[in-house]
Amino acid sequence: QVQLVESGGGSVQAGGSLRLSCVVSGTTYSNKCMGWFRQAPGKEREGVATLHTSSTRAAYADSVKARATISQDNAKNTVYLQMNSLKPEDAAMYYCAAIPSVSWYAVCPLTTGQYNFWGQGTQVTVSS
Repeated sequence: QVQLVESGGGSVQAGGSLRLSCVVSGTTYSNKCMGWFRQAPGKEREGVATLHTSSTRAAYADSVKARATISQDNAKNTVYLQMNSLKPEDAAMYYCAAIPSVSWYAVCPLTTGQYNFWGQGTQVTVSS
């Protein structure tokens, strides 16, 4: 089975940083879209950052540009989300998601509809 397991969430003060991890198992790692999404209570799930595992093309939500970096370690089948200068509005459950097979030229979307696999989420809390 394809599994995505997130980790790295926690409680941080405003202005602090976190590095989230998503380990992919049960499938090949190449030519996938990997995405980080977040959902706060009472709000819609929104895209944060995406990465094409082979082309390395990345996309970011405007709300996190200059504060977030998505990266990967192919040897570990792991995608990371580094978030700096965290704000209270960044507090949410963060989910890792995957589109299992895309072309080399695909732009990985920041919308949820095309993502077939989802992790269990990791909680990020930001205190002001």
